Amino acid sequence: MRLTGVSAQSGWTGLSVTTTLTNPSTRPGLRLPGRVTLAAGGEDVPVRHVRLGLVAQAEPEDPGSPRRLVQYHQVPIAGRFVVPAGRRRAVDFALPLPWETPPTIFGGVPLMGLRTGLRTEVSVDPDLDQGAMVPVFVHPLPTQQHILAALETLGFVLRQAGLQQGRLPGVEQTLPLHERLGYWVAPLYAGPITELELIFVTNAAGLEVLLWLDRRLSLAGVTHQSISRFRVWHAGQDRRDWVATVDGWLRHAINRHAAAAAHADWSGAIRESAHVSRHPDEPVAPGYGLGGTAGGGGIGGGGGDGT
Repeated sequence: MRLTGVSAQSGWTGLSVTTTLTNPSTRPGLRLPGRVTLAAGGEDVPVRHVRLGLVAQAEPEDPGSPRRLVQYHQVPIAGRFVVPAGRRRAVDFALPLPWETPPTIFGGVPLMGLRTGLRTEVSVDPDLDQGAMVPVFVHPLPTQQHILAALETLGFVLRQAGLQQGRLPGVEQTLPLHERLGYWVAPLYAGPITELELIFVTNAAGLEVLLWLDRRLSLAGVTHQSISRFRVWHAGQDRRDWVATVDGWLRHAINRHAAAAAHADWSGAIRESAHVSRHPDEPVAPGYGLGGTAGGGGIGGGGGDGT
């Protein structure tokens, strides 16, 4: 996935294409501003059109096939025009990003190996497409950011991130791919599940959050999967207790998952909430708990006199 922003010069037209972005960091639903500059060589170059496309590596629907480069969104920004010999022509743009654009950055850090590029395609008579790509850093929406941060707070650890081609059943989806974030399960929730995948399907009003739960017992050859869906709106996201919200989603999804596998001895329900809102406990008395005091019981000690 070449991300230079400058196309190789065409041997017979002498046309080169350079794409620059005002700011490569953006979010779903925003406009991505920039400029495409075309420079002609010794002859006039007739251009048929200029298009921009968002491109990323994605897993195909066939699990046995390798990942491939997918252009999942394309917008024309210019029709026919001529670049005079020895001159330049600039085309300014403000590309609207789909609400479902997969985030590739969280907390200022790339999400594993996820990358998105903006590809510029220039069609030159008779029919030569020149493509240059520049990197685009897609940050999560505030609602997505809160959910990802809540999972971290609850003890989930991101283990993989990827894009999957194909449609999700029963979900209103506009793009031909979706993002899947895989987590190591936090200790409190372990047992009923061993794997968690998070999927966002976003629109202008809010998010559909899919929690894909899996319980694998590799030695026994047992597996059980289930999907739970939750909807949340962008409006009011800054006034919500997100740790409590995500914890409630998880416990509901895990209990539903366990009920569907009630025949198994690992399908116990999650009854304790990981969302702690009580006041701190009273300090441990001297001689009890971690450290103790001189002559006390130390770790787990009873602080007695030994009689």
